[in-house]
Amino acid sequence: MRAPAFLDRALFAELAAKAGESPRQRAHHNLHEMSEPCHRLTVGLQPETYIPPHRHLSADKAETLLVLQGRIGLLLFGEDGSLRSTRLLEAGGDCVGVDLAPGQFHALVVLAADSILFECKAGPYRPLVEAEQASWAPREGEPEAAAYLAWMKAQF
Repeated sequence: MRAPAFLDRALFAELAAKAGESPRQRAHHNLHEMSEPCHRLTVGLQPETYIPPHRHLSADKAETLLVLQGRIGLLLFGEDGSLRSTRLLEAGGDCVGVDLAPGQFHALVVLAADSILFECKAGPYRPLVEAEQASWAPREGEPEAAAYLAWMKAQF
């Protein structure tokens, strides 16, 4: 049996620092073994990170996101890339998280430095396939990503 893993301020500070040093401006800390059926992780996020719109098509890939520290904007899109709705997710706020059904295009923008997110979804980890990536949005690393990130942030 493994020891308990605590979600405490020390972990949050470590994740925030690692995210700040990372070129992608985010850092993950797995609470699960990769072979476990339920994947649970904490993610440190900085405002410059770009999480492009995407979806998870497998029927077992519902995803729960909870903001443990900071503020994150959630954007929900239609199949054609139209923005359907937004919601502010904020630790201690009116809404701290979301449970997303498989197939829902979504993106996140980080609105406060040192934000920490808890994520839970079924394992095993599978990289996104082409149909899960939004054809109408720039991919991470593409030159247009900075302008698209700015547009997404402007929705909040």
